[in-house]
Amino acid sequence: MPWRAVTLLVEAAAAEAMSEALVDVGAHSVSIENLERERQSLYAIIAMGEDASGLVARAAHAAGLARAPEFTTAELADDDWVRKSQAQFPPVEIGGRLWVGPSWHEPPARRIVVRLDPGLAFGTGTHPTTQLCLRFLDQHVRGGERVLDYGCGSGILAIAAAKLGAAQVDGVDVDPQALETACANAGRNGIELRATLPEALPAGSYDIVVSNILAQPLIVLAPLLAARTRPGGRIALAGILQAQAAELAAAYASWFDTGIHDVQDDWALVVGARR
Repeated sequence: MPWRAVTLLVEAAAAEAMSEALVDVGAHSVSIENLERERQSLYAIIAMGEDASGLVARAAHAAGLARAPEFTTAELADDDWVRKSQAQFPPVEIGGRLWVGPSWHEPPARRIVVRLDPGLAFGTGTHPTTQLCLRFLDQHVRGGERVLDYGCGSGILAIAAAKLGAAQVDGVDVDPQALETACANAGRNGIELRATLPEALPAGSYDIVVSNILAQPLIVLAPLLAARTRPGGRIALAGILQAQAAELAAAYASWFDTGIHDVQDDWALVVGARR
């Protein structure tokens, strides 16, 4: 069966949301390239019979873009599809403990393994914002913590926290399909994950709250995420460019002592300690 590759350019701040939306509307896999640039390349693989224009338009609408980006297409043979798809998702080692990779790679010894195959939902460990959060979890989850992943997507952060030793891990997402995917990925990794819509999350606070979405939603969510972080607990916020960090930190200043914890390819991780 032949496949089609669709390549499009989007602003860096919207690349993650557009990538997730492309998968949601039918792309078999999506990779993000040119991560260091203000405009990033998205490379999606779709079935040959799929309407590329309609798929891109639906994804742009779901991602909140004002208009659908321009794109180019190219035909792929079966062997090209397999090779290109697998090459887009190399395994990564995170910090001193984690290894994240798809099922066709063999992990090294003495690493905590998180397996995620592409094409289910966004979040395979290759994007800088995901890696920033994973490094934070590698550094701060020591065992027994309660962790909340708000905007869990594929569930990668929640799964990593559980593998690192968190006693309880909950995931929240506004997309029911993402919740199903997160739970399925957790099951494949031998993890029991409670994943819910925001309004269904039981009352309670957490030792660690992570949220890898976008700057504006994170600003709006500040009171809610603060209420979910116990006094003395930590919050880690990603999906923002370094230039957006000061505005985001100011939104959380009433509850947290915040600062930039880590930077990768112009993406920043803002971390706070709950007062």
